[in-house]
Amino acid sequence: MPLPLLIALILAQAPATIAPSERAIVVTGHAWAPFISPMGEPFRAHSVTDNTLANWFAQADSNRDGALTMLEMRADAERFFVTLDTGGDGAVDPDELIHYEWEIAPDVQIMSKTRRPAGAAPPPPEDSGGRKDRERDDNQDFAGQGAARYSLLNMPQPVAAADINFDRSITAAEFRAAAGDRFLLLDRGHTGRLTLPELELQLAAAQGASHKRNKRKHEPDTRLGNPLPSGG
Repeated sequence: MPLPLLIALILAQAPATIAPSERAIVVTGHAWAPFISPMGEPFRAHSVTDNTLANWFAQADSNRDGALTMLEMRADAERFFVTLDTGGDGAVDPDELIHYEWEIAPDVQIMSKTRRPAGAAPPPPEDSGGRKDRERDDNQDFAGQGAARYSLLNMPQPVAAADINFDRSITAAEFRAAAGDRFLLLDRGHTGRLTLPELELQLAAAQGASHKRNKRKHEPDTRLGNPLPSGG
C-alpha cells in the first residue's frame, strides 16, 4: 500500500481532538450533607459515623482544651482564608467567590439539592389527611437557603457575607473581623467560650427551625445571622 494512502487511513481512524468547549462537564457529587462552618468551610462525612461538626470543632480548638475562644475562631478563619485567596493577593475577589461556590462548597448555591446528614433516617411520611404519603427529600427537606441549611447561622453565603463595605472584595481583615462577630452570635451565654455540646444543641435547633418553617413559609426565620433580602 502506498505510504500516503496508509497515513490517510490511519488519520481517518484516529479519534478527533475534542475542543475544550465541547468536553463534558464533570460534577463531583456528595452523598451526604456537609457541616458548613460559621466562616463557610464545608466538612464532609466519609462514613455514616462521621461527626462533621465535631471535625470542625477539633480543628479550630488549637489548644485541645475542649472549648473555642474568639482568638481560636479568628485563627481558624485566617487559615481558611488562605484557601479562598487562590491568587494570594490578600483579598477574595468575585472570581474567587465563584470558585468557592462551584468548587469548594457548591452546597451553598441556592438551587442546589438539600442532603440529609450521614446516617440520618429519611423523614417520616406526611400525615396528608387522605392524600398519598410521600417522603420529603432533596430541595423540600429544609426551608433554609444555601449554607444556612447546613450551618449554625442563617447565612446563605457566609464568605460573601464577610464583605463589610460591599466593595465585592473580602480582605483578610474583613474575614477575621467577621469571625469575631460570628463568635459573639454563637456565644449566647456570653462566656467567651464555645463547647461542642452547646454547638450541637444550636445546630439541632437551627435545623429543627428549618423543618418547622417548611410548613410555615411566611414566618420569619428567628435564627441569628444575615438572611437573604426578602424583596419586600
